[in-house]
Amino acid sequence: MTLAAPRLGPDELRDRPGRRAVRRSEVAMRGAVWNVHRDEVELDDGPATREYVHHTGAVAVLAVREDRGAREIFVIRQYRHPIGTEDWEIPAGLLDVEGEPPEEAARRELAEEADLRAEHWEPLVSFTPSPGGLDETIHTFVATGLSDVPVGERHAREGEEAGMPSGWVTLADAVRAVLGGQVHNGPLMLSVLALARRLERG
Repeated sequence: MTLAAPRLGPDELRDRPGRRAVRRSEVAMRGAVWNVHRDEVELDDGPATREYVHHTGAVAVLAVREDRGAREIFVIRQYRHPIGTEDWEIPAGLLDVEGEPPEEAARRELAEEADLRAEHWEPLVSFTPSPGGLDETIHTFVATGLSDVPVGERHAREGEEAGMPSGWVTLADAVRAVLGGQVHNGPLMLSVLALARRLERG
């Protein structure tokens, strides 16, 4: 890899799907939520062992409202034990209902985590957060035309979800928090920057 590597055209910067042949596959560890798989894969230079978490996939929602002339997004703070941090996130959840389309899962998660409904839904970005270690894809959506879920229809939160702080922050402040290193949650960061860039381009 050098400075002399070829310049790629815009159509060449595109992921190339195509699963390599798997010689052997086993479940190396069964977990409470996800399993760790161990595959022996045929690569260009011969077979290699790869271990990864098999993940159901997930959705995340950038709920956007206009308030006093500013665009604001809804955020939640949740404790994440693997990184030992209470990080700010956007409403999100697993694709753990068989056959449920991502947008329907996003609607469900927005109602359950934020007590919000949205009239308008638009796909934003889909991404693989850690393709070297898990096969998860996260689909993000922008939700607008918001309204409150009626009190009698709200999801009963339990455990840690019952006490999660939440609030609204301007999109501009969210962008500053991302670029300033104040927040580190991947779906929040990517969604905020993607929406900001989309709005800049009109």
